[in-house]
Amino acid sequence: MSSGLPLPSPSPAPSSPMPKWKRSGVTLIGIVVLLVVIEAVDVGMNDKLNQYGIVPRRVSGLDGILWAPFLHADFAHLIGNLIPGVVLGFLLLMAGRFLSVTAVVWVVSGFGVWLTAPAGSVTIGASGIVFGWLAYLLVRGLFNRDVWQVLGGVILLAVYGGILWGVLPQGGGMSWQGHLFGAAGGVLAAWMLSDRAKNARPELSARPELKGGSQ
Repeated sequence: MSSGLPLPSPSPAPSSPMPKWKRSGVTLIGIVVLLVVIEAVDVGMNDKLNQYGIVPRRVSGLDGILWAPFLHADFAHLIGNLIPGVVLGFLLLMAGRFLSVTAVVWVVSGFGVWLTAPAGSVTIGASGIVFGWLAYLLVRGLFNRDVWQVLGGVILLAVYGGILWGVLPQGGGMSWQGHLFGAAGGVLAAWMLSDRAKNARPELSARPELKGGSQ
């Protein structure tokens, strides 16, 4: 005989989290799409956006530190940065600390360009970020004393080490300053974010001891 009570509905199965490699891929696709859209808009505006790059040693040019990595001279310039950038960005996303490393590299590279680039120039492009990512991945194992990270750095050096010549002064309108300071920012980030640096930082007591005055 039926009781007439409704049967309990089955609880939905918990959704499994997206794998890290897939999240990293989606993040990179979003970055690539953003850069392509910005360059397409710039082309449609006859490259007027490029004036918002880094203008050295001018207070009005400081905001270019923020905008320069989003801007490129043309699609060839953009693609030239994307080819190594996608690979290095994916490896950094998989390694973790993507935002922290990128922030350090962004600031060091940008201010380095602002301080040292030729007067009257306007520097644009994400190559400083790319050089910083590469430098970080190359040296992080040395600071962490991690054999596998060191081996990974050796492999990266064999594959991409040739582009490191871009940190040297050269003509052709290439911003070697951005490359040099981007790489320096990557090394700085590797040191700042290393396991040894974290362990060396003194921990603050939750209840600091109060020192009394003279009696």
